[in-house]
Amino acid sequence: MGIFSEIDAWGAEQVVFWSEPAVGYRGIIVVHDTTLGPGMGGTRYWNYETDEDALRDALLLARAMTYKAALAGLDSGGGKSVILGDNRRQDRDALFRAHGRAVASLGGRYIAAEDVGTSAEDMAIVLRETEFVAGLRDRSGDPSPLTALGVAQAIRAGASERYGDGSLDGLHVAVQGLGAVGSKLCSILAGEGARLTITDIDPARVQATVERLDAEAVAPGDVYDVEADVFAPCALGGVINDDTVPRLRAGIVAGAANNQLGKPRHEAALRERGILYVPDYVGNAGGLISIYGERHGWNRSRARRKVKEIFGTLCRIFALARREGTMPGTAANRLAENRLAAARNTPSPAGSRE
Repeated sequence: MGIFSEIDAWGAEQVVFWSEPAVGYRGIIVVHDTTLGPGMGGTRYWNYETDEDALRDALLLARAMTYKAALAGLDSGGGKSVILGDNRRQDRDALFRAHGRAVASLGGRYIAAEDVGTSAEDMAIVLRETEFVAGLRDRSGDPSPLTALGVAQAIRAGASERYGDGSLDGLHVAVQGLGAVGSKLCSILAGEGARLTITDIDPARVQATVERLDAEAVAPGDVYDVEADVFAPCALGGVINDDTVPRLRAGIVAGAANNQLGKPRHEAALRERGILYVPDYVGNAGGLISIYGERHGWNRSRARRKVKEIFGTLCRIFALARREGTMPGTAANRLAENRLAAARNTPSPAGSRE
């Protein structure tokens, strides 16, 4: 498939390729949909194998942000940016100033924030080139606590649907990935009485979590075989695939990672095994709510209240899926598309967008 055919297939409004070889910057920004407002989404810094892989990741993530904002009830569209390269790079000033110039070129159609491989400090550098950035340390700050809170609500909703009880007390959760969100999720779950089995590619993170929360650890490749109530993917996407679905021994998949399904058909594969899939872009919306709240002057309490609405949103999605005999992912997509369609048919009041 050619580049333009791929862009059309994902329904993106605009794609910007930006290169500044003098500082080693190569970036892609995707504005997926601005029906509800400017496209908001994080900046992922990753060493992609090919440029095509980077574009596809950006397109997929940007569309998920559109749906995420629609279902969270935000007046925001979906966007995403990726920087190609080694995110361990130390001399980041020139690189992220270049990224700021790329973001600025869109004139506010895209609001950048942090994601995998980037930080609030990186966003502060972006701010030197453009106002269209969020997740700043002296404002809403690190969005991971609210992302983790939202995922805990998603697990609670999944447990209510699958087991008839939304309590986390005594629930056995296998958590894959102990980064900024995964570690905070573990703290929330343990604080409410959940039993944890954890894994990460960083042994130091694993050891620290075992000691702090009395968790049990398994090797990264063994987490799919853990007999648990919930499997929570909190690392990179694509972990629910042809190889892992037959191995899963949990009743629910609900985690923080974006694009957990390798292919859309893998939700049906989970369903065939009696495993409930909690749509990731609904459950992990806390980070988007955090940066949206920052742009609109919300305090932390208001943002937390909004994040806790994820539980009710998922309950409605599960109820719709039951009524229509479909899967939660299909039901969630339709609800998001319905909101977008209604907005396209309704004139926007003057000054309603940034």
